[in-house]
Amino acid sequence: MSLLPPTLSYCVVNTNGREYLLACLAAIERTHPAGVEHETIVIDNASEDGSAEAVRGLGGDIRLIALERRTGKAENDSTLMREASGKYCLLLNEDSELRPGATAALIAALDADPEAAAATAKLLDSGGNPVPSAWRFPGVGTAAIGALFLHRRFTVQSVGGTTRPVDWAQSSALMVRREAAAAVGYMDPAFFVYYDECDFAKRLADAGRHSLYVPTAEAVHHDQLSTDLAKGLPRIVEFHRNRDLYMRKHHGPVAALAVRVLTAWPYALRALAATVLPKRSARIMWAHTRQALLPGRGESLRDRAQGVRASSSMRSTS
Repeated sequence: MSLLPPTLSYCVVNTNGREYLLACLAAIERTHPAGVEHETIVIDNASEDGSAEAVRGLGGDIRLIALERRTGKAENDSTLMREASGKYCLLLNEDSELRPGATAALIAALDADPEAAAATAKLLDSGGNPVPSAWRFPGVGTAAIGALFLHRRFTVQSVGGTTRPVDWAQSSALMVRREAAAAVGYMDPAFFVYYDECDFAKRLADAGRHSLYVPTAEAVHHDQLSTDLAKGLPRIVEFHRNRDLYMRKHHGPVAALAVRVLTAWPYALRALAATVLPKRSARIMWAHTRQALLPGRGESLRDRAQGVRASSSMRSTS
């Protein structure tokens, strides 16, 4: 066994995604580049579907961190990066599957650009179609672009066929230089989920480090989230609440208020359009409109997780 630390740490976060997780781990083994020392660490986020047991059943060298209480994505990714020993950490959601050559391409991109702190893969949906994975940093300007429905042209940065610098990238398949992450204190746990990687990239950029989009690295990101409003509303609340948190943290309350209004406007127009267009949900668009304007209202994913923890605590002491 080598006494040197591995080049790469695969860092996987799973919450009740047993079958996706097993497919993710199988893809890691199937696509890992030969000759690169690596380790695989999985955080199971207090799942109730047998995910932890399934990982244990795989055997091998997978390190499992099984949490007893549910925590946020930013906190979990930070825990993984702190526990990792690799030069690079490849952050993966349980529903992400690497395609052949992806890991090698991400390593090569970071090796070639020492000032780059992170590199993202080109993300594909379950049907193999490209989906946006990198964007300009949020602000009043980008919100105004979105209000004019020009965001795909002027805000999305995951375009083109060559590696390019980007402002921030989704963490579904994001390779991070571990020393750069440590230098900025990893991810901010105030972001339970959504905008955690955006805030992380902004702090890296403020420290003089940039991110990369690497289109030759591909990963499938399955969309396993429900479109049922009753199940999806806490995600909508969490999304808008964390966008507002990002704006207040980096741009102040006045800019945050402007972004609330500018963001609500296109959602309201989509809601009106959905009343006459087939296969569109006006209720979901109106929910987005309300939350964009009033991000503090409603139950978020964090609120729900804390409620589950509180209920578990009461049961354990009864």
